[in-house]
Amino acid sequence: MANTKSAIKAARKSLRLRDRNKTVKSRLKTLHRKYEELAKGSDAEATRVAVSAYISAVDKAVKSGVIHRNLANRTKARLSRYLATKK
Repeated sequence: MANTKSAIKAARKSLRLRDRNKTVKSRLKTLHRKYEELAKGSDAEATRVAVSAYISAVDKAVKSGVIHRNLANRTKARLSRYLATKK
């Protein structure tokens, strides 16, 4: 258990940030699954929309510090490469 005021506050903050990170990561996983399902299908426009939503969510996660910038860049590069082959 935390002994000082600052440690108590840090523990509260840690719980709050953990919940936020968990929510954001769960949303990213959901969007990724949606993109993969659509990629298996034949609807190219729906896939493009799903990729756009996924990239937007990845950028927001980086902005809030939930995921690392390099992970986001690698993910976006893979998605862009996939879209380029689908055209």
